[in-house]
Amino acid sequence: MSNAIQQIFRQHGQAYQDHFGDRMPDAHRKVIRAIRCCGTGTFGVHLYECDACEKLHEINSSCGNRHCPACQRGKSDEWLGKQMEKALPVNYFMITFTVPESLRRIIRSNPKAAYTALFKAASGALRKLAGDKRHIGCDLPGFTGVLHTWTRQLEYHPHVHFIVPGGGLSKDRDEWTDSKNRFYLPARPLSKIYRGKLIDELKSAGLELPDDLYQNDWVVNVQNVGNGTAALKYLAQYVFRIAIAPSRIAGVTRTHVTFKYQPSGKKVWKKCTLPIFEFMRRYLQHVLPRGFTKVRHYGFMAANAKLPIQRIRELIGLIYELVTKLVQRTPEKTKEPMGCRHCRSGTLRYLEFVPCPRGSG
Repeated sequence: MSNAIQQIFRQHGQAYQDHFGDRMPDAHRKVIRAIRCCGTGTFGVHLYECDACEKLHEINSSCGNRHCPACQRGKSDEWLGKQMEKALPVNYFMITFTVPESLRRIIRSNPKAAYTALFKAASGALRKLAGDKRHIGCDLPGFTGVLHTWTRQLEYHPHVHFIVPGGGLSKDRDEWTDSKNRFYLPARPLSKIYRGKLIDELKSAGLELPDDLYQNDWVVNVQNVGNGTAALKYLAQYVFRIAIAPSRIAGVTRTHVTFKYQPSGKKVWKKCTLPIFEFMRRYLQHVLPRGFTKVRHYGFMAANAKLPIQRIRELIGLIYELVTKLVQRTPEKTKEPMGCRHCRSGTLRYLEFVPCPRGSG
């Protein structure tokens, strides 16, 4: 069964493409096709056989596109579980790096180069200030960054959230330096280092920048988030989702879409109503460049760090059993076997994937 966002793209996707014509990026056309055709058989079918009555069942394949709302369900829990396995018994911090409004149009027009520069500048600023002996003075901090490009009303607002354990390793990797319990790094000097690095990176990428970038402070927010569980759960919502969940769609008419959102810092829900094409435009402006990695791990959290998390826990001075008490691990969800709708008693056994013939769909 299709969700509300799929229905919008199926009903209005072709008209949207006809309206914008050659002005539309190819990446947006591919996402529209993926969402419209997901689960229709265009991308092939999976064959199953009932273990009781032996009846064959065909289940249409999903598109697998990371911008399709139907293909990302369930992945957040799996990602969250893996991150919780690497949790450390220290205070965690959520550090958010934003960009001024005057840069947003430039970034949107050059997403691959600009997003890469954003990650590089923000992670570089964190490493530089964390290595300062006036603050933490560690040689190797560790953190995970997630790119986030939308506001609660789907407007374009690129920024990176970093979830950061409070401390880091010495140069010989044999000592852990802890940050202060409720403090990681000061936001103001961090924002200045980040600003300089991002401007340099964007210029190196050949982008023309406005002249006023050094005149205003850039917003960098540093927040203590306790053991990190809440922050990881927050980030998990955005790792495998683009812009808006189908559950937030409150109503769709022939001409407009109404969706729910919570204003920042408030628990009440409000509604926003947009023309169909404007809703689709806001959704599509968050499509990522092909092959771009929106989640990145740095320092001792990186895959090539070659330092087991258990060893870091030992350096911190607590054993793994204590860590599991500090971190409330999200229980893994197991998939129930699919039942046969024909005989109602058997379960389906997977046989094979049958691709769709070329040129169809």
